[in-house]
Amino acid sequence: MPRLHHYLPNQAFLVLLLFSSIASSAIVEHVLHINDVVVKPLCKEQIIPAANGSLPGPTINVREGDTLVVNVINNSTYNVTIHWHGVFQLKSTWMDGANMITQCPIQPSNNFTYQFDITGQEGTLLWHAHVVNLRATLHGALVIRPRSGRPYPFPKPYKEVPIIFQQWWDTDVRLLQLRPAPVSDAYLINGLAGDSYPCSTNRMFNLKVVQGKTYLLRIINAALNTHLFFKIANHNVTVVAADAVYTTPYLTDVMILTPGQTVDVLLTADQPIGKYYMATVPYISAIGIPTPDIKPTRGLIVYEGATSSSSPVKPLMPATTDIATAHRFSSNITSLVGGPHWTPVPRHVDEKMFITMGLGLDPCPSGTKCIGPLGQRYAGSLNNRTFMIPERISMQEAYFYNISGVYTEDFPDQPPVKFDYTKFQQRTNSDMKMMFPERKTSVKTIRFNSTVEIVLQNTAILSPESHPMHLHGFNFYVLGYGFGNYDPVRDARKLNLFNPQMHNTVGVPPGGWVVLRFVANNPGVWLFHCHMDAHLPYGIMNAFIVQNGPTPETSLPSPPSNLPQCTRDPTIYDSRTTNTDLSY
Repeated sequence: MPRLHHYLPNQAFLVLLLFSSIASSAIVEHVLHINDVVVKPLCKEQIIPAANGSLPGPTINVREGDTLVVNVINNSTYNVTIHWHGVFQLKSTWMDGANMITQCPIQPSNNFTYQFDITGQEGTLLWHAHVVNLRATLHGALVIRPRSGRPYPFPKPYKEVPIIFQQWWDTDVRLLQLRPAPVSDAYLINGLAGDSYPCSTNRMFNLKVVQGKTYLLRIINAALNTHLFFKIANHNVTVVAADAVYTTPYLTDVMILTPGQTVDVLLTADQPIGKYYMATVPYISAIGIPTPDIKPTRGLIVYEGATSSSSPVKPLMPATTDIATAHRFSSNITSLVGGPHWTPVPRHVDEKMFITMGLGLDPCPSGTKCIGPLGQRYAGSLNNRTFMIPERISMQEAYFYNISGVYTEDFPDQPPVKFDYTKFQQRTNSDMKMMFPERKTSVKTIRFNSTVEIVLQNTAILSPESHPMHLHGFNFYVLGYGFGNYDPVRDARKLNLFNPQMHNTVGVPPGGWVVLRFVANNPGVWLFHCHMDAHLPYGIMNAFIVQNGPTPETSLPSPPSNLPQCTRDPTIYDSRTTNTDLSY
């Protein structure tokens, strides 16, 4: 129910407002048919899992306050879940779609219906598969407009256009985990590779514009593993939202989006009639890693009246290692104070965490050749923990049914040792301990409605790089960014407590830090992980369990009766069975 502010004039108006809000909501229904289809973005045909036969999948349009019902019918050869990236899932935690966290996967020849309300959010989000690597081709835009009769907090655009960035491999998506690096064969804009690649010269996304008109571009980075710069030749844009949160209007000629981030921008067609390239290039933030020569992926802005013979104007793109440009864009966004759904930063903090993050190593099994440094395997590390995804039952079911042996509630608030996080030396036993994190399914338990502050500290244990950390179920305030080791005295004074940007996904600067704050007002099990899919098998993730509040309305509801199951053992799913032990 919307908050009723004290300054409304009288009780009758309050009743009218509440009735209007209820009347303006709707039930929006969709069906996603997941099938294996043949596509050919480059020179080779590939069989991919796709939704409704398209790449990207269909755009889902709703209004704030609507109930979204999506029946997912899995006729592919893959196990599938669909995650509604950035949706709060208030009182609908079971619908989050995180594989083995809130549900077991939808197996081939099965289906599952997701149903949830979308409240307190407006802007652009995305939906995508949440089984490793399937997000490469199973994704689409989720557009949330204001309730009927309520305007945008910016001038109404002439037209709205989703623009989705993708990463493409000329190989079976199941083989991606076998590659030594997340380098793809191409990038796509709305499913098209454009004229930078062979066999794709005449397949390029075109946006036709009318001179003088303003367009709302809903930009989504659905790439598996890569941050992307984006520019339009000779045009500035105005950022008006990020991750479905309205921002103070910010004028820029270049953007950076991490995997999973969205940005809404206003583009005014204010240049001479002609053709102008839009282009993306990867941002390669890993320090000390050789960078390949990467072609820009291009689309085209075509003004009405432009001649077919006119040559498109090319944008001057940032270098792929341009940390300064990436940081300048990321750190200059602020929230729209007083705008729709804006809330002030909570000043009191109940839980403080300092989390070191990055890559470490895992011992190579005997008789196996491993590709990581020192002949070992790569491993993710959050406070020296590598997260192990459960295999027999989802974490939330284990939590709800009080099944032990699936996870432990001992994720640490601090790293086990303090060291120079950004200048790792590998000289002491403590250093070696931090290089080989402990493999464990450990979670952090939080009291309902607590305010949590997290300092994410990037490390140089192997090589510092920007990791896009995504929190399911919540937005967080990004109070500050910086480079080097976070100083709790010096850097705390610089935090923005007035109008910080809000996100569900944030890029932690390479060799730097970011400070987040959120209110844990949504009971359930929520994943917090790096949104580079290459890092999911490494285990750069953990989970928060938000405990129940004092009322049924603030407690985790029972799971739906048709929730997909991982096992046919009925005792695991019998709500009358408690204290079952699944240790193995």
